[in-house]
Amino acid sequence: MATSQKLTEHFLTCTICTEVFDKPCTLVCNHTFCRKCLVNYTKTRPEAISAKSLLCPFCSKMTKVSAPERPVEEWADDVKPIFVIQGLLDSFGPGSKDTTHCSYCKEEGETTPATSWCSVCDDALCELCIRVHRRIPSSRHHDVVDLSGETKVRVKRKVMCKIHKDENIKYICKDCETAVCQTCCTIHHRKCDLVVEIESEIPAMKTELRRNKEDLLKKHDEMKAHVRKQTSKVDEALTHYLQIESNIKSAGLKAIEAIKVKEWKLLAKLKEMSGRHIGELKADIKSGEMSVQMYQQQAELIDQTLQSECDMGVYEMYQGCEAGDVEAVGVADVKEKRRIARIMFRQDTDKLSRALDDLQLGEIDVLYEDVLDLKATHVLQDTINVRVAGDTQGACPTDMTVLVVNGTDTVVVTDYSNKSVKSFYTRNKQHGHSRLRVGGAPFGITKLKNNQVAVTMPVSSRIVTIQVNPDLVLLSTITTSKKYQGITSLTPSTLAASSYYPPSVDILDMTGHVLKSICLGQPSRCILKYPYCLCTTRTGNILVSDRGSRCVVCLTPKGDVVFNYSTTGNTSLEFPCGITSTSTGDILVTDNSLHRVLHLTESGQFVRNMLTSQDGVQNPSGVCVGGRGRMYVCMSDIVKVFTLK
Repeated sequence: MATSQKLTEHFLTCTICTEVFDKPCTLVCNHTFCRKCLVNYTKTRPEAISAKSLLCPFCSKMTKVSAPERPVEEWADDVKPIFVIQGLLDSFGPGSKDTTHCSYCKEEGETTPATSWCSVCDDALCELCIRVHRRIPSSRHHDVVDLSGETKVRVKRKVMCKIHKDENIKYICKDCETAVCQTCCTIHHRKCDLVVEIESEIPAMKTELRRNKEDLLKKHDEMKAHVRKQTSKVDEALTHYLQIESNIKSAGLKAIEAIKVKEWKLLAKLKEMSGRHIGELKADIKSGEMSVQMYQQQAELIDQTLQSECDMGVYEMYQGCEAGDVEAVGVADVKEKRRIARIMFRQDTDKLSRALDDLQLGEIDVLYEDVLDLKATHVLQDTINVRVAGDTQGACPTDMTVLVVNGTDTVVVTDYSNKSVKSFYTRNKQHGHSRLRVGGAPFGITKLKNNQVAVTMPVSSRIVTIQVNPDLVLLSTITTSKKYQGITSLTPSTLAASSYYPPSVDILDMTGHVLKSICLGQPSRCILKYPYCLCTTRTGNILVSDRGSRCVVCLTPKGDVVFNYSTTGNTSLEFPCGITSTSTGDILVTDNSLHRVLHLTESGQFVRNMLTSQDGVQNPSGVCVGGRGRMYVCMSDIVKVFTLK
């Protein structure tokens, strides 16, 4: 019986689950584990998954599987136990002995039903024999299992001390956080304060394990729900992308159709004009051929006259030639008006290029998960001092924008007082700045393509374009017919700019020529009274902060009013200044007098005061948003950078 117990405890027990082997698998290193335990352990090891192998928990040796293309759960199906382990399981494992009848009574030739199982003696006992078993001093403390409620025999694993190999580990030294035997306690842990029996700690350990199990199950359910949610998002995204693809193709077909119509018109006109021209040329040929024939006939008449020797005939022919009658008998030279001399195709490549630049099939807007979350908590991350060396007066930043130049976030600010445009950036962990004097007081600023900006100078009626490298380089100066303040880029070749006198928003080309002027309302009720700053929405509309009417107006490039934010009470505007629109369509507008930044929806509804004087906002002017969840606000002398997380 002792032999059976030792075999079960030391050779037939899985070191992972501490139970008797269930479908054992022996690896190439000759270590054996339960199939389920081995698979579950392998699934937690990325190196084993990538190597398509089973990993030994004991020695970490890899065992190649026969069918790596199958799921991980099936990798161990073909790994069999060595015949020694299987033989021992068949002879001494659970179920190897008859648990139906009492082992002792069976030796006496009786078949008494068994009611208990002694895991130490490895025998089944009836009620009478179990009472005797409990009276014997050497067996009264054996682990006995009631067979009435379960048929599987449990084997209680006894772990032997690695140092004192004949002793079981029964204690825990909490000071050293290790499990020890009694001899270890006496020799190595006699000075430790907390040495307790393992059995006494089992309830607390089981409670902690149950709590860990609950946490794991909770995380399991949460991750499972997350996977379901992401799977649903994948399906929605695929459907959405297919719809976008269809819309893009439809827009392209419409543009191609419009171009085809223009092509057909040009070809039809070419056909008409070329037919007319060739017809005129053919008519000239026909007329010429008739003239040739008539000239030949007249020459023959003259020749006949000369040969007739009739003096009177010669005289009459001579008089006819002198009077021009001979040539007159030919075809008259008819001169038509507006005859086609040549047909040419004149192509305005610049105009075509501008038209192609302005051709808008649509835009792909990407909303990243780390974009500015306007509902999140804002934290002041940095303060940029706009006043730099060489300034003669205190800085007065009116407007700004943020560009990413070669991976570097670059803040570009207009300094009205010092007649300069300035850029601020951090490169190689070093703060840097650039100042460009523009010969006038700059006001509004907007991003163009290729890391360029356009800046208005209302006093001198000019717009300048500047390259941001991130150091600043002046590119061009455009003279305008009005004193523009606010400015925004509509397309690569058109701008929108605001004028105070007369109050209007003008659409300009890149030479400053006014393509369209928007001036709204009647003299008694004019929406645009003092249009201050502008920005472009993601749908291509124009947002105007109007200082005169104390409102925010959204206009289409054609001049139609989308909405007019003009409220009373706590949500009203007193001095609207800077304005910007985020990639999600939300609108941010500063109120210079009330020291706050308002958050509006894309349709012009009030959401909340994003920043107030309690956040250190004083007389804000320009506002813009950048990458990595950042918001920039211009104030006197400084730009404050807030992070929303």
